[in-house]
Amino acid sequence: MNQAANVSVGKPKTTGSAHRAPLGTTLPTNAKTALDAAFVGLGYLSEDGLVNANSPESDSIKAWGGDTVYNYQKAKPDTFSFTLIEALNPEVLKAAYGSKNVTGSLADGLTVAANSSQPEDGVWVFEMILRGGVLKRVVLPCASVTELGEITYKDDEPIGYALTLSAMPDASGNTHYEYLVKGGAAE
Repeated sequence: MNQAANVSVGKPKTTGSAHRAPLGTTLPTNAKTALDAAFVGLGYLSEDGLVNANSPESDSIKAWGGDTVYNYQKAKPDTFSFTLIEALNPEVLKAAYGSKNVTGSLADGLTVAANSSQPEDGVWVFEMILRGGVLKRVVLPCASVTELGEITYKDDEPIGYALTLSAMPDASGNTHYEYLVKGGAAE
């Protein structure tokens, strides 16, 4: 039976929606438990929110004469795309360029070294609130920044770091986990 009450949108939590931590950090296993202290918040995301592409790439085997006799999955990338817009947040710059490539502070002078070194793999968590105060948490046990989009400096739009993360399988073969709980605190 159709239920309009099950239709929802994903709104960011007011306490932050994107968090990053080093590999090996204790992962949350539900939508409510406080995150480990190693997680750092990355501030506001652009109005485009978070996009998850998780579609299998398939191929087929054809028999003589052209009939398709077998379809198989050859890959299943799991990517997450979003734009971080707090350009003055050193943690945003570390996420985009790698922790070793960002030194100093805004007060004393901040240096970002753009080079060919890949930002370190990490643990990522995205948190949101759905309709009716339902909390949703998406956990990526291991992900790499595999794309950094063009950075635009313009007077009528925020400076943004458009990242694409590629999630990799954990020891159980899962690339990400989604946790939902009804009746969560609406932040």
